[in-house]
Amino acid sequence: MDKRIKIILLLFILVLVVIIIGNYIHLFFIKKGINYENKDTYLKIDKNNLAILIEVDRKQLYLIDLSSNKIIKKYVIASGKPDTPTPLGTFEIVEKARWGGGFGSRWMGLNVPWGRYGIHGTNQPGSIGFNASAGCIRMRNKDVEELYNIVEHNTTVSIVNGEYGPFSHGFKTLKPGDRGADVMEVQKRLKFKGYYLGPLDGIYGEGMKQSLIQYLRDNNMPLTDRIGHQIYKKLDIILMD
Repeated sequence: MDKRIKIILLLFILVLVVIIIGNYIHLFFIKKGINYENKDTYLKIDKNNLAILIEVDRKQLYLIDLSSNKIIKKYVIASGKPDTPTPLGTFEIVEKARWGGGFGSRWMGLNVPWGRYGIHGTNQPGSIGFNASAGCIRMRNKDVEELYNIVEHNTTVSIVNGEYGPFSHGFKTLKPGDRGADVMEVQKRLKFKGYYLGPLDGIYGEGMKQSLIQYLRDNNMPLTDRIGHQIYKKLDIILMD
C-alpha cells in the first residue's frame, strides 16, 4: 500500500478515536449533571474586582463583577429569624475558614461591628430559602464552597432588606445593650440632629443613651431609655404603605 495512503488512513483512525472519546466525556458530564463548558469560568475574572450583594427579603446572594456591573453568580440563601435578624449594611470579608458542623463546609466572617456574623454552609439544607438562622447567611455547602474559592479577603458585602430595611418586621422597642441595624439607624438620626457623637456601631451603649435623654429633654418628651413608637416617629422613622 502507498505510504501516503497509510498515513491518511492512520490520521483518519486517530480522528475517529478522538471523536469517540470526546463523546464519552460529554455523556459522562451530562450524566453527572456538570456543565463543564461553564465550569471555573470565574477564574478568568479579576478576583479583586468583585463584590457581593445580599437581598434578605428575596433570599438571594449575587456575586457582581464591578468592572462590568454584571451579576456573574446567583445563589439562594437562608437569613436570620425575625428575633435574630441578619445585619444590614456594607461590610467586608475579614476571615475565611473551614469550621464544619452546623456551619457547613466553609465560613467567611464579616466585620459587623455589633457581633460575629458571616456567610457559611449548613448541615440543614432544608432551611435554605427561609428565615432560619441566628443572623448569619446560610448557603448550600456546594454553593458556599464555590463562592469561597472565588472571593478574597476584603471583598465588599452589601446586605439589604427591601423597602423597610431593619424595620421589615415592624418596630422593636430598643433598650440599652441591644445591637443591630435598627440601633444603628437610630444612631444615625440622633447624629444627624447633632446629639449622638459616638461611632455608628449598632450598639446601644451609654453614649447613645445619654444623647437620647438629652434629645428627649430638649423636645419636652418623657425621659426614658426605651425607644418605642413615639420616639421612632419623632426621629422621622416611619413605615409608609
